[in-house]
Amino acid sequence: MKNILIVGSGGREHAIALKLKSSKGVGKIYAIPGNAGMSEICECIPYIYATDLVGICEFVKSKPDIYMTVVAPDDPLAMGLIDMLNELGFRAFGPKKDAAIIEASKNFSKEFMARHGIPTAEYASFTSFHRAVDYVETNNKFPIVVKADGLALGKGVTICNDLKEAEVALKAAMLDKAFGNAGNLVVIEEFLTGYEVSVLAFCDGKTVVPMVSAEDNKRVFDGERGPNTGGMGCISPSRMYTEKTAKLAYDKIFLPTAEGLVKENREFKGVIYFGLIVDNEGNPKVIEYNARFGDPETQVVLPRLKTDLLKIFDACIDGSLNKVAVEWSSDEAICVCLASRGYPASYDKGIKIEIGKMPAEVTVYHAGTKINDDNKLVTNGGRVLGVTAVSKNLKTAKDVAYKAIKNINFDGMHYRSDIGTKYCKL
Repeated sequence: MKNILIVGSGGREHAIALKLKSSKGVGKIYAIPGNAGMSEICECIPYIYATDLVGICEFVKSKPDIYMTVVAPDDPLAMGLIDMLNELGFRAFGPKKDAAIIEASKNFSKEFMARHGIPTAEYASFTSFHRAVDYVETNNKFPIVVKADGLALGKGVTICNDLKEAEVALKAAMLDKAFGNAGNLVVIEEFLTGYEVSVLAFCDGKTVVPMVSAEDNKRVFDGERGPNTGGMGCISPSRMYTEKTAKLAYDKIFLPTAEGLVKENREFKGVIYFGLIVDNEGNPKVIEYNARFGDPETQVVLPRLKTDLLKIFDACIDGSLNKVAVEWSSDEAICVCLASRGYPASYDKGIKIEIGKMPAEVTVYHAGTKINDDNKLVTNGGRVLGVTAVSKNLKTAKDVAYKAIKNINFDGMHYRSDIGTKYCKL
């Protein structure tokens, strides 16, 4: 049997763990640090953090039974955990540091796309607050998008409708250090109109295999209001992502991205997340890259995967992805995230969670949860749970998911009530 270590502690990692548990030949699954939901199927190592690269490597060295380490979060990938594991002779799934930079630096990714003719928004980058403000004032085109260059837990992006809003966003990122060092450099982009779609893709360095599409809702409140979060809900597939657009995306974005990385000696092995915006003519452009599975996209995409996930991971590592037929269910899926009071700003932890009986079509993915000293399930993060339902159609899945949520409770729990609603009206 092949034992696996998963690095991470969110809903994405819980979804990966559950899918790997059903893979042929998988034995024990370890999780660093894991969460309460993962502890039901994994041996969690809560005293090691996902960013403790040395600690993780020492753990792997102490467990010669580990066949593969799956690194899911952005920070350890950007820090070079895959490189360290490989140098020690260990098998690991995820991109090396020099490839993960496509997410770790917004400025790098924009320059990369420019070098390889990959369609994206026009942009300018700044390390000076005053020069950034001067650029916005001189350009005088609104709305615009202000992005912190580095990793900011999905919250370093602000859409600004006028100069005042732009100044506030730039000050927060560059002077007030709202995102730490991630805001030392900012990227200012033109605002693109159209519909957004997320497409994750397996990649072995040469071959790119797109997964089924998804749509993520990042604003905290119904009707796309309020600040951006890490994602408040998701559906799969996107009703707007046509076969024509999918082919254009593959030919003009997915394949050129993989080929461009190879040309720059940054061979990418793992999962590339393509955040796209598609105009009224069906032409896609890149909003952002991620160098790993998205969250909560993973919670609606992986439940639809029919092919053995470990087999795909092995093929990505070995460069043989072209020999694997990746198949998907025609079912549709929805995930609704349940968040702590105050999220995405400050929030309390340690709030007792009650989860009642769930229907067979529903999986509750744990994100910010833990078991406290009294052996009680409590909150341990901003996004606490992801309630995913899979059915033959989106309307049924949506109805089942929201009905299931009524059997979950913790003080301060809030969630969006409109995930998938616009498509259920069609």
